[in-house]
Amino acid sequence: MSAPLKSVCVYCGSRDGVDPAYATAAEAVGTMLAQNGWRLVYGAGDVGLMGRVARTVQAAGGQTFGVIPTHLLDWEVGKRDLDTFVITETMHERKKVMFMNADAVVVLPGGAGSLDEFFEALTWRQLGLHNKPVILLNVDGFWDPLIALLHHVVDQGFAGDNILSFVSVAADVPALQAQLTAAL
Repeated sequence: MSAPLKSVCVYCGSRDGVDPAYATAAEAVGTMLAQNGWRLVYGAGDVGLMGRVARTVQAAGGQTFGVIPTHLLDWEVGKRDLDTFVITETMHERKKVMFMNADAVVVLPGGAGSLDEFFEALTWRQLGLHNKPVILLNVDGFWDPLIALLHHVVDQGFAGDNILSFVSVAADVPALQAQLTAAL
């Protein structure tokens, strides 16, 4: 009997951002996931970094699981050719379905939505609701201000030092792959 398929939830931007390194990293993550036999779980959009990760996973023969709320089907161009395509009523349902179908969380560069997803996963970990790895892919130092903010939160007494251990940082895709291999 084969081991169950491992799934990695990727939170990232529905835009490409200004630095071409973000798109390059998104595509490298997609290839890496497929090459390792890890299913992509993501927001089911076909735009920005989200679309890049998914198309690259598909091109490399990997499996995809996308979740999108009805109100974003047009805006994020719902990618209906995924292995699994789930439509939810709300953003809250989307995040829950994505998280519950993943063994690890990876956060690529993104905006408010990616930050919301990251902080929810971090908060749930802090509250003991899960023990899944949460990894920031720090492309060209994109997440440096967030990492500094987390340290500031601890320094100012709003969280214990343990919160810092609930997030790991990967400087590049090979480091991310090593962390996921160790965790999964």
